[in-house]
Amino acid sequence: MKRREFMKKGMQTSLGIGVGLTILGSKSAADTSANEKINIALIGCGGRGVALLHGFNYPNNTRITGFQEFPDVNVLYCCDVQKSRGEKAAAPTNAKYAADMRTVLDDPKVDAVVNALPDHWHAIGAIRACQAKKDVYTEKPASQSGWEGQKMVEAARKYERIVQHGTQNRSAEYNLEAKKYIESGKLGNIHLCRVFNQKREMNSFKIKNDVKPDGLDWSAWLGPAKDRPYSSTILNRNWHELWDFSSGDVLNDGVHQIDLARWLIGKEFPKSAYAVGGRYTDPDSDAQTPDTLIASYDYGDLLFTVEETLYTNYMLKIDGLVRQSDMFPYWMQCATRIEIYGTKGLMIVGRHGGGWEVFDRPKDRKPNVKKSVYGRFPDVEHKRNFLDCIRSRKLPNADIETGHRSTALVHYSTISYRLGGVKLDIDTKTGTPKNPEAAQFWKRDYREPYIIPDEV
Repeated sequence: MKRREFMKKGMQTSLGIGVGLTILGSKSAADTSANEKINIALIGCGGRGVALLHGFNYPNNTRITGFQEFPDVNVLYCCDVQKSRGEKAAAPTNAKYAADMRTVLDDPKVDAVVNALPDHWHAIGAIRACQAKKDVYTEKPASQSGWEGQKMVEAARKYERIVQHGTQNRSAEYNLEAKKYIESGKLGNIHLCRVFNQKREMNSFKIKNDVKPDGLDWSAWLGPAKDRPYSSTILNRNWHELWDFSSGDVLNDGVHQIDLARWLIGKEFPKSAYAVGGRYTDPDSDAQTPDTLIASYDYGDLLFTVEETLYTNYMLKIDGLVRQSDMFPYWMQCATRIEIYGTKGLMIVGRHGGGWEVFDRPKDRKPNVKKSVYGRFPDVEHKRNFLDCIRSRKLPNADIETGHRSTALVHYSTISYRLGGVKLDIDTKTGTPKNPEAAQFWKRDYREPYIIPDEV
């Protein structure tokens, strides 16, 4: 395929969801034209970062294209505080390895960064990139705290940056069709939306302090979090279940369903929120986040709920074959489904290619399906939309403000949970909880020099 044909196809497949909403005036760092390559850098070379850069294959051999495989992209850096990971990520490319993100951000040749750092670094990395006049593809969740998310939006607007949040569902054609179906009134008035995040990870572990490997800057990895001895237990994924770094799987993964559901039903900040739950399967685990959580959000005319379980190995996350085929999940035990209850029908939606179906009252005790649409995993389309928006300066499909608003719903639930199930009243204009006791969790404490200033 010729380059011109590829660019034309890419513009078509990016759906144009954000077209016409807002046009940013500032060009990218190198003032890229349509005939120039976009110079990018990867910051954070863990599993997701490497997948974003190099791509991967699904079981049916469907190729999910990585950023480095786009003909209009040039990779300049792979940056990671762990030298071995950074060098390994850079090896298949002509990219340089950098241990410090400041090396990347100080280079005027870099147009954009792919921010695949751990959750507690997402906001700092994205804000610093905006300040350096780089566009940003930032992984979900947007932030580790609600205040951080607000600052990310401020930075994106102040420095006129394209910031795409990694909630790819907004770039999926099948989800756009679902949204149009709802907006047409065919589902009727919607008064209940249920979101599920049910996995087989019991988040059960004990933290071991061991010998730090050579080539790892542990203090930099901790970043804004309080200092603590090196632990491979924490470094190797279990940071997800510690408050210093994340808020559990509902933040790290459940935000995908939450964002998709909120977009489909057209809601922003709720009037109030509360959550209850606990650590029931292994109370002696060093994990801090709950393994069972039910959150409820009041929108006045609609109740939005999120239900999470992390010990349910009989629930099935939508697998790669379903994501890339004309298949639906087994909805009854789909771990990442969304149920939207309208006065004219029930819509069940799967994320990342699960498709959707609308059910009417059963006939003869058998399902009565009114509408079915298959889906495909829109990872490539989401990347393409980001690259197109770097050139056009139009807001991307998952602009950081939408990412922040969806992530804020998770923050409300975890704040309520940590306060013992307190009902939070939300300022629907700013998204900030009104309860004074919530402030301690809305903005985290930062360890020097890894801070976010009040004025970004």
